[in-house]
Amino acid sequence: MTKLRVLSFGLSIDGYGAGPRQDLKNPLGVGGQVLLDWSRASNTWRKRHGAEGGDESGVDEEFGARGFRNIGAWIMGRNNFGPVRGPWPDHSWKGWWGDNPPFHTPVIVLTHHEHPPIEMKGGTTFHFVTNGIDAALKKATEGADGKDVRLGGGVSTVREYVKAGLVDEIHLAIIPTLLGTGEHLLSGIDLAKMGYRCVEYVPSARASHVVLRKQPHKMRI
Repeated sequence: MTKLRVLSFGLSIDGYGAGPRQDLKNPLGVGGQVLLDWSRASNTWRKRHGAEGGDESGVDEEFGARGFRNIGAWIMGRNNFGPVRGPWPDHSWKGWWGDNPPFHTPVIVLTHHEHPPIEMKGGTTFHFVTNGIDAALKKATEGADGKDVRLGGGVSTVREYVKAGLVDEIHLAIIPTLLGTGEHLLSGIDLAKMGYRCVEYVPSARASHVVLRKQPHKMRI
């Protein structure tokens, strides 16, 4: 059964998943790029972004590699796709990732404004959905062909899916830094009440990896 999973999501100690004021120079907001430092050091990240080197073993590499295993489609919010706001002025923006994005699957982008699909190298095609998170999940599940769907962000998109009770698993890479401001991931969300439990905790020199999984509901007899 296809699951919706948040994977390799960088989070500051004070709970921010992005800094403020996203722009072309700051895809994760001012100060937010530090949340990706743990993954950039891994071989998996480098290969996916057309680079060489990186750690081929270790905790961070293992969790980075997990983020792509058995993933058949992605969902992301429009802010994760790019800094363009409002109606699309044209179709020139094709994401932050160049001609060959690291996804290699269908990617469903949530937006309020119509946009034709964008087919990229390496098997990535961006599809734009304007009728909400349920429609996006349905399209992603169909495109995943029996594999899982990865929810890529940004923060507001993850929060929306979590609050709707649609996320099965959350992997947070907690970074030893304080952002102080930005977009808070879990404020006002009672994960314990929703049935999430911590099933894995593995620290590395760069991050503390925490896996939260929603437990199946048990019927009372």
